[in-house]
Amino acid sequence: MNGSAMVRTGPIRYATAERFARPRPVAAQDTRPSSGEICPQLPSRLDAVMGPPLDSRPQGEDCLNLSVTTPARDARARPVMAWFHGGGFSSGAGIRDWYDGAALAAQGDVVVVAVNYRLGALGYLCLDGVGEGNLGLYDQLEALHWVSANIAGYGGDPGNVTVFGQSAGGLSIRMLMEMPEARGLFHRAVLQSAPLAITARPRPEALALGRTFAGFLADDPRTAGLPAILEAQRRTAVAHQERTGSTLEPPFNPVEVSGPFDANVRGLDVMYGWNADDMTAFPGEGDDAQELTRRTYAEPLGVLGARLVRAGARVHTYRLDWRPAGSAFGATHCVELPLLLGTRDAWSGSPMLGNTAWEDVEALGRTLRTVWSDFARTGTPGPAAAPLCLRPGP
Repeated sequence: MNGSAMVRTGPIRYATAERFARPRPVAAQDTRPSSGEICPQLPSRLDAVMGPPLDSRPQGEDCLNLSVTTPARDARARPVMAWFHGGGFSSGAGIRDWYDGAALAAQGDVVVVAVNYRLGALGYLCLDGVGEGNLGLYDQLEALHWVSANIAGYGGDPGNVTVFGQSAGGLSIRMLMEMPEARGLFHRAVLQSAPLAITARPRPEALALGRTFAGFLADDPRTAGLPAILEAQRRTAVAHQERTGSTLEPPFNPVEVSGPFDANVRGLDVMYGWNADDMTAFPGEGDDAQELTRRTYAEPLGVLGARLVRAGARVHTYRLDWRPAGSAFGATHCVELPLLLGTRDAWSGSPMLGNTAWEDVEALGRTLRTVWSDFARTGTPGPAAAPLCLRPGP
């Protein structure tokens, strides 16, 4: 099936929200077109690895938008793959060109939904009387409710929804596994390079960071201008890194919840994995990137896998060893993204791809897209060979 024949719809506004309030579904009578905005954000710390995004998107708080890519708006009831982007809970957007789902939808005959959610302080500020934290997660829940209610009209099956996410997107999925509100909204899950040790922080620590953020603001966070919000966010990130010494841990991320994990994941199909050199993307953490990757990704994901199996989930594990020619980063964090999503133009000049020809990216991409879409369809990933190592179980 040719990717050019895809039906691309969006951005679509799936919810609205006041600042620091939970999202509300868009009312049926609200027929306003989407703003197309993405959450206000600073440049990504991973621009040196991925390259800066080449598409320009307006930034604003009317950012709860998603896009849908489908082979056809018909009654075929295809598997649905809902994408949660990474970016350390502080940058990125599902509707960026990086995450165009045409190749994946065409090759796998699936419907791809790419979701924006609130980031940084706007999505995760925990501060008494201002923000409860975890609003970005509630945005994702609202997007999944939108999928449940609407995706049949786009050729998708609301009874077969796979959530897949990379880095912070994978951590979001891990948090959704704890939330009672998420039960039944997805049936399969893929966690890509999720550094589980920084999934969430205890509420007292989140409140302390919230007070640090508020101290950098001259005005009330509820009324402060966006430039001031982003500057206070930047200063909070600097202070947090100076305190922790970590270039990996973001200053704003989910607040811990303790929910019905076992009940939520029982019967779930889960695939998780990492890239062999994930930690080359985070200079300052240490010199042995492969050992750091093992400790930061492989070991904690293995512990999660064992817990999932005990709870009654079915688990598959992958490791990607692809080291693009001419790249100094090797099999780094984010390197699987152009194999799954986006286009030649979107990824043009990306440092992590080195001087690899797009035809070589596309050849390996066909393998990954088959594995991911087969998993979304059946719960069993398609066969794979090096540089993708795939196995059942944790």
